[in-house]
Amino acid sequence: MGLAFGKQASGWSAQSKKTRLGDLPESCVAMVLMNLDPKDICTMAMLNRAFYGASSADFVWESKLPANYPQILDKIYDDDDNLPVNLCKKDIYASLCGFNSIDNGTKKVWLDKSTGGMCMAISSKGLSITGIDDRRYWNHIPTEESRFSTVAYLQQIWWFEINGEVEFPFPEGSYSIFFRVQLGRTFKRFGRRLCNMEQIHGWDVKPVQFQLSTSEGHRSVSQCFLERPGKWFHYHVGDFVVENSKGPMRVKFSMTQIDCTHTKGGLSLDSVVIYPSVFKGRLKRF
Repeated sequence: MGLAFGKQASGWSAQSKKTRLGDLPESCVAMVLMNLDPKDICTMAMLNRAFYGASSADFVWESKLPANYPQILDKIYDDDDNLPVNLCKKDIYASLCGFNSIDNGTKKVWLDKSTGGMCMAISSKGLSITGIDDRRYWNHIPTEESRFSTVAYLQQIWWFEINGEVEFPFPEGSYSIFFRVQLGRTFKRFGRRLCNMEQIHGWDVKPVQFQLSTSEGHRSVSQCFLERPGKWFHYHVGDFVVENSKGPMRVKFSMTQIDCTHTKGGLSLDSVVIYPSVFKGRLKRF
């Protein structure tokens, strides 16, 4: 019996040597990895050499890239001389996930790792703002609270109108647009965040109107009052759907309060953001 047990144990030992994780072919490991999320792929790559090698396979990362990623790359690298050559799909994915500046730095685009959708942020300097060149009404203020390092601050105006337009090859999916706005002007004193609210007025008289339209015929209009001074909020403009990603989609949007019976002021405008609609519940306030 002891001899039999010894033989059985020896068989188990031999079998375990044949089925070690590190002995799996990289092609088989890669087939498994392509079904995981990017974060899990990177975690599994640290197990051993086989997983590390498989984690760099082109077909693994191509499954994580948007179907129209070549068009997105062309948009980001509008100058062919700036387009990196001989990049593997893993490097392309990493490049798209970074904050890529376009249109002279007025916009940033990046690939969301959790959804595979594109995100975009348009700075206040990338928007058409009525009276922006007149310092009696608007000023650009440096701040650490914006990814663009500056925000547009409104002191006082009668005719409030902000328009924006983007043309971009968004991947197929549903997207939502928000204005990132705050009532008040924040600053720091002795390391503390403070907010000057002296110039806030007029936003409780009439609501602000948001509009959205796309080249595919999507349109929406909504209204809301601006509230809660001293905090940044994402005000929902509307949603649009990209059904065909073969070409760029043109998206127009606006934020207006053009009732000239009263002035309004004390508003900070950071940016407009476009996110996959799955984020709407997290960002939407009004």
